[in-house]
Amino acid sequence: MQKLVEAKFSIGNKVKHKFLNFRGVIFDLDPEFNNSEEWYQSIPEQIRPIKEQPFYHLFAENNEIFYIAYVSEQNLVLDKSKKPCNHPAIKEIFEKFDGKNYIPFKKTKN
Repeated sequence: MQKLVEAKFSIGNKVKHKFLNFRGVIFDLDPEFNNSEEWYQSIPEQIRPIKEQPFYHLFAENNEIFYIAYVSEQNLVLDKSKKPCNHPAIKEIFEKFDGKNYIPFKKTKN
């Protein structure tokens, strides 16, 4: 039987990292850590999160670059600015920005 996990954030939420200078849009999530041990150990120990929590895939950006980030729930907060994110991949999954969240494209029936 699978364990029920309640995630704090949802797909389309605009979030920012609590300690590092980037923000982004959530496009996927894992109920708990699902990456390599090497990646996990590369996180500085003082901000290394526990594995037993949701982890989010973000279209991330800072003032210099766009990239994909994998971030624990404990290290994220909602980005309450009205400023949209500019990651070029956003338009592949999301139809629009409503001023707070990104709205995914509606799935069509075949």
